[in-house]
Amino acid sequence: MPIDQMAGQMIVVGFQGDDAGDSSVKALAEAIAAGHLGGVMLLKTNIKSLSAVRAMNQAFRNASPGLPPFITLDQEGGAVERLTKDVGFAEIPSAAAIAAKDSPAQAEVIYARMAAAIADLGFTVNFGPVADVNINPKNPVIAKFGRSYSADPKVVAAYDAAFITAHHAAGVLTALKHFPGHGSSAADSHEGFVDITQTWKPEELEPYRLLIAAGDLDMVMVGHLYHAQYADAGAQTPSSLSPQWIDGVLRTELGYNGVVISDDLEMGAIRDHFDLKQTVTMAVRAGVDVLLFSNTADYSAGLGQAILDILVAESKADPAFAARVAESYDRIVALKRRIAN
Repeated sequence: MPIDQMAGQMIVVGFQGDDAGDSSVKALAEAIAAGHLGGVMLLKTNIKSLSAVRAMNQAFRNASPGLPPFITLDQEGGAVERLTKDVGFAEIPSAAAIAAKDSPAQAEVIYARMAAAIADLGFTVNFGPVADVNINPKNPVIAKFGRSYSADPKVVAAYDAAFITAHHAAGVLTALKHFPGHGSSAADSHEGFVDITQTWKPEELEPYRLLIAAGDLDMVMVGHLYHAQYADAGAQTPSSLSPQWIDGVLRTELGYNGVVISDDLEMGAIRDHFDLKQTVTMAVRAGVDVLLFSNTADYSAGLGQAILDILVAESKADPAFAARVAESYDRIVALKRRIAN
């Protein structure tokens, strides 16, 4: 397989446009068809109506029927939803609200309805469930919005399993997040650098440990969280760029061998400290398989191509980097075979 075809599968980008007839949407479909783009991310700005979303997603699916694209969104419930009642989508409560009222079995029924509706619109990946443990009740990005199911990691894992099972029944892939744990943090990685050295606890890995052992995971999403003991020497390496976290803890210690996806690599925690080439090459060397860019910080219609160019150039210059790209390609293709047709 040519290196550009393998590297292309590692790229998922956001875009501007909300209609299948938009030039931006057509360009993305062409990149998917050429094997130069692995998927797209839809935000609220891309959603003007459910029928328009369905048509856009169908165009993306049609572009590569043999190797379907990751057509992704964040649809957790509660405050984190891209599809809302404003466009006629049935909203559901937050993780905290569901766990307070419903058993995991009841939660699975709720998530099954949502997942079926997502699948009907043509999405192939939902970025959830949240595996963060509700350790810090003043957490500005997890606890504040009710995104964690519980302060008990075993309870978190039980509801995560319900979310995943419901999505699998609808043919939708999931991404467990935010490894290694955002629940104890005192800051928000959307805004900037987040240091969890003093707050992070080993039990935050327990949901990952349990779900990896159960074999339920499609993807693990790695957050942008800095811990001094898991960083490069003399550097403040966030978890999304840290081989100590991804290769050391997630793959070696916890035994995970599936797809690793980054959290949005345009969050302040990344873009304020690393340029595009550094971000892409460090993430791949750390063990990230899918590079997620919302393309919202400084929109560029050519962002996907720019990332591809970096991946290809680095692969040609460094055989070890090329081998990492090949590893990611194999994992991604194996996962995409599980997307419902």
